[in-house]
Amino acid sequence: MTDLRSLVSKIRSKNAGPFWLTIDIFCGTAEAFDQVSGGLSTSRVAAVFGAEEQSLKRFDIPELNVVKFSLPRPTVQGAIDDRDMHGASWAALIGEIVL
Repeated sequence: MTDLRSLVSKIRSKNAGPFWLTIDIFCGTAEAFDQVSGGLSTSRVAAVFGAEEQSLKRFDIPELNVVKFSLPRPTVQGAIDDRDMHGASWAALIGEIVL
């Protein structure tokens, strides 16, 4: 068993507008992509972020060896209680998932 960040080339999170976040998992190889795509469920990702599974959008892009998730931001970007204005810290949370 290994954590996600050790398996892939890069995990990046960022804003996808003021209401959405996107998390990109760059797998680097087809083998890593197959392992991530088959082993990382949308429900596990939703649980890490405290979101409802049906609110996440998942995109598996084998041509690029990328798995991408988009989810609603818990607060609108720039709101007084927004703790991550650029959405960059969310990648650290998903990197700890063990596959």
